[in-house]
Amino acid sequence: MSWALITGGSKGLGYSIAEALGGRGYDILLLARNKEDLVSAKHRLESNWSIQVETFSIDLSLPGSAEEIGSWCRTQAFEIKILCNVAGLGGAKDFLSLPLSDLIRMVSVNFESPMSLTLSLIPILQKNAPSFILNVGSLAGFAPIPAKNIYSATKSALLFFSYSLRCQLKEKNISVSCLCPGPIFTKPAVEKETRKKLGWLGSQMAVEPARVGEMAVRNTLKRKMLIIPGRLSTLISFVLRVMPARLLARIFSESIRGDEKKRESQRKQTDQT
Repeated sequence: MSWALITGGSKGLGYSIAEALGGRGYDILLLARNKEDLVSAKHRLESNWSIQVETFSIDLSLPGSAEEIGSWCRTQAFEIKILCNVAGLGGAKDFLSLPLSDLIRMVSVNFESPMSLTLSLIPILQKNAPSFILNVGSLAGFAPIPAKNIYSATKSALLFFSYSLRCQLKEKNISVSCLCPGPIFTKPAVEKETRKKLGWLGSQMAVEPARVGEMAVRNTLKRKMLIIPGRLSTLISFVLRVMPARLLARIFSESIRGDEKKRESQRKQTDQT
């Protein structure tokens, strides 16, 4: 049996990736915090596909979580061929708006966890080569974004980690890919925040989770390094990569201030009426 391990696989993009892998006959190891969500996802996947699904409830922000997962995989002798580091933290609030503990947790889940888990599972992936690693970054990882300071920084770190890791693991026959999607409306709160911040552009960039999951798996198995769903997001990623970082930071900062002034003006008009 060939197994695929997916962090954050109980819902959203992680579940869509699990669906795409299940449709290709891979047995699935689902990791997430919420046990009920894991059980629900397991039942749905096993009902949709003739596969085996095992679950493991764990908080990836906790120290030692990668070693615990690695120990579980070795004890159960799972023949893992695909590692999908999907779990991540973001949200409307970021640096200067969150307590230090929340910021550290974001760094831990978004970068420390995939880095540690990858290191822990490389021996298993090498044993079952050819094998694959899929890291889920973000379009935000191509630019310094003041409103998403820590989030964009962690996704940028994950992207560069993936590029370097791909070279390091080539001789071991382990391919590394990095998915960098734009907006994905995995839940109403994400859609609301995207439309609020990006308006029409955000709606045009958004791609459905199922389509992103299928594209991610297909291109990972084709050994493609950088995976960007959607033509508009692909174009924007190119622009972000060629523009100076200092200029990008200034543009995003001025855009944010403009939005804040606009909202403040609207609030004053509402109060007056």
